[in-house]
Amino acid sequence: MNWRIVVTCGPSYEPIDEVRRITNFSTGQLGSILSNRLAQDGHEVICLRGSAASRSVTLDQRVMHTPFSTNEDLLEKLSALAGREHVAAVFHAAALADFTVDRAHMTRKISSRIGPVTLKLIPATKLIGRLRELFPSGWLVGWKYEMDGSPHDAIATAREQIVENGTDACVVNGAAYGEGYGFLPREGDLTHLADKLELAAFLATQLSSGARQATE
Repeated sequence: MNWRIVVTCGPSYEPIDEVRRITNFSTGQLGSILSNRLAQDGHEVICLRGSAASRSVTLDQRVMHTPFSTNEDLLEKLSALAGREHVAAVFHAAALADFTVDRAHMTRKISSRIGPVTLKLIPATKLIGRLRELFPSGWLVGWKYEMDGSPHDAIATAREQIVENGTDACVVNGAAYGEGYGFLPREGDLTHLADKLELAAFLATQLSSGARQATE
């Protein structure tokens, strides 16, 4: 069975002023690889990729590509998809900003002549907690990139993400987890995948049962 799938990937950015921004280190490669694999399997894939993502992975021509900028911009695009199309699954791999700049007293362009500048960071919009509301019957897979702690800590944080946000699974990686990727379902054991290609292939095989169960 073929499904309509949404993949988010790459970094968001948050403006400092009209010419500067803060962002995350993210290439968007994993989400692009996954989008291509799903499209090759015959699924209708919508890839929402950060405008600052690397273009080292060319998206398959069958993938519908829409760029996004800020967290809010991505939320608007996801909301539009939820409002007009049935989405069977969402792979939320985007590296979104945790903070945005409080620009209440900022000018259009901060002059470099004024010397040191202090920026006040405030929490940015969290999207993963909105996914179940937007896609109530979708199979939702989040990502958790952890730098500090042990593999056990990283897996525990991934499990917390699933419980707190009502998602169905989480992909965990980063220095705390170690080499490769871990796929943690809501129920069941962690599966370790060695690299991005192996992970994309694994997620593609899990999609059929996951999406079908979510829609039942």
